Amino acid sequence: MAEVTQDPCGWHVRQQDLVRPIDRWTDQIRVIVDTLLALTILVGVTPIILLSLILVRITSRGPAIYAQKRLGRNGRCFMIYKIRTMYQNSEPNGPRWCVPGDRRVTPVGRLLRWTHLDELPQLFNVLQGDMSLIGPRPERPEIVAQLERALPDYQRRHVVRPGLTGLAQVLQAPDTDLGMVRRKLTLDLHYVDSRSFWLDLRILLATVLHVLNIPSARIAQIFRFPKPPDETDERLSAPLEGAVAAPQIRQRLTTVPEAIG
Repeated sequence: MAEVTQDPCGWHVRQQDLVRPIDRWTDQIRVIVDTLLALTILVGVTPIILLSLILVRITSRGPAIYAQKRLGRNGRCFMIYKIRTMYQNSEPNGPRWCVPGDRRVTPVGRLLRWTHLDELPQLFNVLQGDMSLIGPRPERPEIVAQLERALPDYQRRHVVRPGLTGLAQVLQAPDTDLGMVRRKLTLDLHYVDSRSFWLDLRILLATVLHVLNIPSARIAQIFRFPKPPDETDERLSAPLEGAVAAPQIRQRLTTVPEAIG
């Protein structure tokens, strides 16, 4: 049975019994593997993180690292860490997705986003147990509240810990509209229902190709992933009924914004 609970973030989050129960032994092993791999990766990338922080700090005002509320497993709120890629105070009118050519992104931030280096501090979230190396992308609670109204199955993503990378992340571009969320959701739910160490290993290897900007269709072919949903699929791209509460979020969910600049 679904129920509504008050999340620590201050947002109502729908939760339900796990559709596919997760074995505790398997989950504990996964946490151990995540921790060991995260520590190993951190040893190698710490100099890159430090250099990135210095570049951000000397090229724009504001802190080099920022923390932001995200929703994790079972709808629990946690603070995610990222290297700042936007100018300070870039959301005066409330939460909104970043779109191609977004003027809020700094020049250094564009490089960090293109190389995905801005995501590296999330390795500390993995060490804290809030995230896994592999899983659905954690979303902001303000936006989740809107998405769950439009997509009833959206909360099923929260039965596993969110990931630094994942099936949807390597096969789809970042969300800019509701159609993209729909397509990513099909991949996220495939991961939830088919989760295994073998699938995680393939996604981890696929992430290397994703960072090298190998086309997603080619990645899917190499690792035998599900074919990325077609953007022309009417079942996935048709508009949904039901207004999204916040105007600034509604615009991002229901239309494909034009690239700025």
